[in-house]
Amino acid sequence: MARTTDGDGTPVPQRLLAAATRLFADHGYDRTSVQEIVEAAGVTKGALYHYFGSKDDLLHEVYARMLRVQQERLDAIADADAPVEQRVREAAADVVVTTIDNLDDASIFFRSMHHLSPEKNKQVRAERRRYHERFRALIEEGQRSGVFSTATPADLVVDYHFGSVHHLSTWYSPEGPLTPQQVADHLADLLLRALRP
Repeated sequence: MARTTDGDGTPVPQRLLAAATRLFADHGYDRTSVQEIVEAAGVTKGALYHYFGSKDDLLHEVYARMLRVQQERLDAIADADAPVEQRVREAAADVVVTTIDNLDDASIFFRSMHHLSPEKNKQVRAERRRYHERFRALIEEGQRSGVFSTATPADLVVDYHFGSVHHLSTWYSPEGPLTPQQVADHLADLLLRALRP
């Protein structure tokens, strides 16, 4: 039976994910071997296959864990009893902060999504679509209530914002002049300015 934790109590699945994330970010998914992952995590191949059926499963989980966090946070923001403009601003900023907080995960995903099996690729696309649809519903709520302009279709507004989010991994640096929250505030403000009637 594979041990579930190491000496400091870190569960083996988290150790494997941390090692895989670091290696995928540094060397690329296709240039990282299962052997390198298990050595970096300090476990056996048996332990990896106990928790993850394949390297492909690890890649899927790297992105899925970030998307789960973002979906939970978006659902909480969208369901809050606050004006729609406030909820959209908070949601727009939150996806920026959570992406920057998981920049390795995001960059790995966008560089390596094509390595996923067709089934996992379809799953990820469905999960991302669910997130985008919930975000779009907030924009549409604001447009229906007259708070936001209807001049630009909600789909295009969502694509505009997420285009910015998806490019964060290509330029954002923690050593740069802006904190994650400052970047989030600027991008959220840009989005709201574009939506005002």
